[in-house]
Amino acid sequence: MLDKNGIAKRIAKEVQDGYYVNLGIGIPTLVANFVQEDINVEFQSENGVLGMGPFPFEGEEDADIINAGKQTITTMPGASFFDSVTSFGMIRGQHVDLTILGAMEVSETGDIANWKIPGKMVKGMGGAMDLVASAENIIVAMMHTNRAGAPKLLKKCSLPLTGVACVKKIVTNLAVLEVVKEGFKLLERAPGISVDEIIKATEGNLIIDGEIPEMVL
Repeated sequence: MLDKNGIAKRIAKEVQDGYYVNLGIGIPTLVANFVQEDINVEFQSENGVLGMGPFPFEGEEDADIINAGKQTITTMPGASFFDSVTSFGMIRGQHVDLTILGAMEVSETGDIANWKIPGKMVKGMGGAMDLVASAENIIVAMMHTNRAGAPKLLKKCSLPLTGVACVKKIVTNLAVLEVVKEGFKLLERAPGISVDEIIKATEGNLIIDGEIPEMVL
């Protein structure tokens, strides 16, 4: 089973040379720490940063340099800062190659719910709606089940949706899955996790084709 860093490390393998990547709040922000050193990647944040680096070491934080989740970040040589109009122009203009988001629920048709639990106060959807409406390549980083052990990969989302039929791939603490026409196609299983465990933790239609390899981190 993976922890949050393990999920981020596996997703980092999906990042290709020359990509412009937007990282959502939560687990996705950790991906920048694990990208291969021999490739060039530009991380974009909707609050107006292009060229984010890994998180700063303790004691080296600059409170004026933050991501969309208000976490302190570092910047790479050549990084730039701009207003939110320019930032969302990049997103809406489909200039971001890969979007990595967290989620509370994902449906077997690729719907995502990641912004609101009814009855709980939230500040708003933020940039998530623009990201899911514009991005063509969305990977979700999430835990496979909630704290009570109930599945979060569902036939149909129960929470208010952020986007419809937009998720392409999901990396959880148990597995890597691709959203296809028939449901969740199981691609890889986390170290030490059996296919049966993944079946029990998944409500949506799970497609298992042949032997499922253990993921390599």
